Amino acid sequence: MVQMTMGKALNAGLRQAMRDDDKVVLLGEDIGKLGGVFRITDGLIDEFGAKRVMDTPLAESGIVGTAVGLAFRGYRPVVEIQFDGFIYPAFDQIVSQVAKLHYRTQGRVKMPITIRVPWAGGIGAAEHHSESNEAYFVHTAGLRVIAVSDPQDAYRCLQQAIASDDPVLFFEPKRLYHHKGEVDLEAPLADAPPMGLARVVRKGSDATIITYGAMVSTALDAAAAAEDEGMSLEVIDLRSLSPVDYDTVAAAVRRTGRVVVAHEGSREAGVGAEIIASITEFCFEYLEAAPVRVTGHDIPYPPAKLEKFHLPDLDRILDAVDRVMDRPNSLTGSVDAQEADR
Repeated sequence: MVQMTMGKALNAGLRQAMRDDDKVVLLGEDIGKLGGVFRITDGLIDEFGAKRVMDTPLAESGIVGTAVGLAFRGYRPVVEIQFDGFIYPAFDQIVSQVAKLHYRTQGRVKMPITIRVPWAGGIGAAEHHSESNEAYFVHTAGLRVIAVSDPQDAYRCLQQAIASDDPVLFFEPKRLYHHKGEVDLEAPLADAPPMGLARVVRKGSDATIITYGAMVSTALDAAAAAEDEGMSLEVIDLRSLSPVDYDTVAAAVRRTGRVVVAHEGSREAGVGAEIIASITEFCFEYLEAAPVRVTGHDIPYPPAKLEKFHLPDLDRILDAVDRVMDRPNSLTGSVDAQEADR
């Protein structure tokens, strides 16, 4: 095990995937000599050359369209979208071609494309640089959608995504790029948990917090704070947003009977809405209270000085826990904080 940042772990995952398969090629804006805006591809052009680490024009539609052509020719392209909010010019290619070609051709055409997306807020940037747009792609049949939360998962899940014959939207929480953790660089990838499985990152008995990406760290902090008040909170990292590992989710609901779902994206029609709808449909008899969402507000991403009021934090998560536990609520009483904002 070695200590490294998530950014370095992603770099190591790309390097290993390219060593393992010479059909893996990288495309993106400034990913070559510059190594990408966040330096995730730093040094890869020196080892693999400009034919496998390709700087592209500032044209996301063209980047993903080129990746589709490469996939047709048997390559495994890995696309970097420079910022989350820059993905929209490629939306047509992703939902109309990448997501559908495998199904439309009854499996004769594979689309082993991995689209890496530096994603979400918390770095003091503006809109188009801090967006949580995963719900658009979760809604699109034919795509796998992955969100990692620590360096170890980043290292192995990226390799799994690249090796998959399914197209993968791979969301990387940019505020965690410099967070360090232990990474096992030697363990065989075949022994790692599949990227489609959720994981229990903290066991608990009173309530379950279900989340993903950078919010996993926030949820763990909330669980630690709740322990000081005598509450035992379980934390589930979904990891895969499409498909969702509902077996792990349902088992957690049965253990605790109380659920809080947290994510940075907007509340309206967000991932949390689908998770709670499914829990209510399949686990209703186990629920001791109505599940609660803690999300970003239904607004365009705010200016950097205001993002702390937009992003779910420890206090808002504990506020939601109080509601599902039917405890006195210091922020909103019996009123949902999100509804009060409307």
